[in-house]
Amino acid sequence: MSSNATWRIVPFSEAEVERLPGKTHFWQCKPGMVKDTNLNFVRAHLERGEAHRFHYHPHMEEILYILSGTAEQWIEKEKRIMKPGDSIYLPVGLVHATFNAGPEKLDFLAVLSPAKTPAPMTIEVGDQEPWRSLKK
Repeated sequence: MSSNATWRIVPFSEAEVERLPGKTHFWQCKPGMVKDTNLNFVRAHLERGEAHRFHYHPHMEEILYILSGTAEQWIEKEKRIMKPGDSIYLPVGLVHATFNAGPEKLDFLAVLSPAKTPAPMTIEVGDQEPWRSLKK
């Protein structure tokens, strides 16, 4: 690929893989992978019982799209169940959490924008009230 290219096909086999306990992130687009992008695009796999615990993004909005499995989606103090084909828009600064609520792996996509923001990208709040008491 030319270093001047403004587009890029990223085969799943070439995604940037981030392995964390109980979860794997497959980064398809983020600054440094695609020239001059202002998007973060990631496919996430959460194993049974795992989660992206309560957190918020102080400078980014986010869209989640469920590919397979069942998500227990928390938006502030409200819980919803999301199934394949469901999506949710989360505005900047909104506390949220995604738990795998089914027996199989939860597979979903997330788009966060703008990617070029001051650090930190994510602020964890699951150890603070009221979030700590909502879901253990």
